[in-house]
Amino acid sequence: MKDKLIQWFLRERQMSEAFINSIFLAMSGGFQDAYTYFARGGVYSNAQTGNVVLLSNHIMSGEWMIALKYLLPLIAFASGIFIADIVHSRFKYAKKMHWRQGILVLEIVILFFVGLIPHHLDSLATILVSFSCALQVQTFRKVSGYSYASTMCIGNIRNGTSALADYTETHNKASLRRAFYYYGIIFFFGLGAGFGGLFSQGKSIHVIWVSSLLLIISFFIMGLEKLRE
Repeated sequence: MKDKLIQWFLRERQMSEAFINSIFLAMSGGFQDAYTYFARGGVYSNAQTGNVVLLSNHIMSGEWMIALKYLLPLIAFASGIFIADIVHSRFKYAKKMHWRQGILVLEIVILFFVGLIPHHLDSLATILVSFSCALQVQTFRKVSGYSYASTMCIGNIRNGTSALADYTETHNKASLRRAFYYYGIIFFFGLGAGFGGLFSQGKSIHVIWVSSLLLIISFFIMGLEKLRE
């Protein structure tokens, strides 16, 4: 049974693109967004569109300090994208550890540290989680060869629905499979967000470690790729 499970994992061209890996990444992404919203002051870590709306609203109302609470996560998110691309450029041929696993280690460490930050520094916690989310969304961009996002839903909804529409017209099974991947990712993102919201209702700062645990599982799934070599 163990050997069959490993063989099933290894069917993917890259474990970083395997659907099973994307499940844990999506759950972690949803959990992080719910955590910062419910436990860290009502700011999104992933859904930067929501932060832009709230930022603009507070600027128009002249509430500059409140606006800053939404601006800093935006800057942190952009910085995470930048750093992820730099890491990819410099370490894409690394031998000892895949550069994507290195990104996961960085995320895990950041989120562990966030779980130690007290509530009077909620803004710092949100900034760090936003940075972590950006690292993830820029690093893991494909599931079984299809472009996707593990930390947000709008692109996945668009692509999944488009694939479903194509299937109804052409009956192409590849389109149906593509729709399954996208809606599956959305489901697990929502599942992670649901648990994140539930666990964060008590304002516990430590529950973000659940997200770290999910990323640790992803790290070891990617390690299965070594078995292919």
